[in-house]
Amino acid sequence: MLVAGFPADAFGTNCYVVAAAPGEQCVVVDPGIGVLDRLDALLAEHRLHPAAVLLTHGHLDHTFSVAPVCGARGITAYVHPGDREMLADPTKGLSADLAALFGGRLPYTEPEDVAELADGATLSLAGLEITVDHAPGHTGGSVLFRLPAAGSSWESDQLCLSGDVLFAGSIGRTDLPGGSLSTMMTSLRDKILPLADDTVVLPGHGPATTIGRERATNPYLAQVAGAGAARPAAPTRGL
Repeated sequence: MLVAGFPADAFGTNCYVVAAAPGEQCVVVDPGIGVLDRLDALLAEHRLHPAAVLLTHGHLDHTFSVAPVCGARGITAYVHPGDREMLADPTKGLSADLAALFGGRLPYTEPEDVAELADGATLSLAGLEITVDHAPGHTGGSVLFRLPAAGSSWESDQLCLSGDVLFAGSIGRTDLPGGSLSTMMTSLRDKILPLADDTVVLPGHGPATTIGRERATNPYLAQVAGAGAARPAAPTRGL
């Protein structure tokens, strides 16, 4: 199994490629702003051929390059229906200040072929079996992508691409349109805490971590598990 990625220059959004092996088909996860050249170089380095683009949620810093990546190869973009409208109008997921900052300044187009993700579904793509977990809170349509990590460089049986649901030491902000802190805490309780401690987490921003590490040190997980003395400050990370 091959997993590789890099942070976009804008907002440090992690873009990943996942494949069964070098020289095979792959899925691209969250192609953000200004990633096309680096993504093409990464694909060429490992001789990979994208079969689909998976979006953890609809925020612009995770979706900006989805149309050119898909359009150049005739492939499908997958997004949860809760965030589907952001692919047509990214400002629907932004605060008024961010909408004013981006509005009309970045050339954005909607991908031609979009498929909707369902909670609990298993996607069979590029020789991979990828489980979808709907985990709203950062946005209404935020999801986790989980898949077996056998053969990867990690000593783990499971890999979770967490988008902006879970970061190393924190969680995604919940104050943008479609966000909800109470809903996020429910997602952490129902979708994150049940995962095995050795599950490797690849977040939408920042370094990789594990569920066990976050269970022991992340104040938001401690709070939802009933082990935190006081609720931590409102999260601020993410677009």
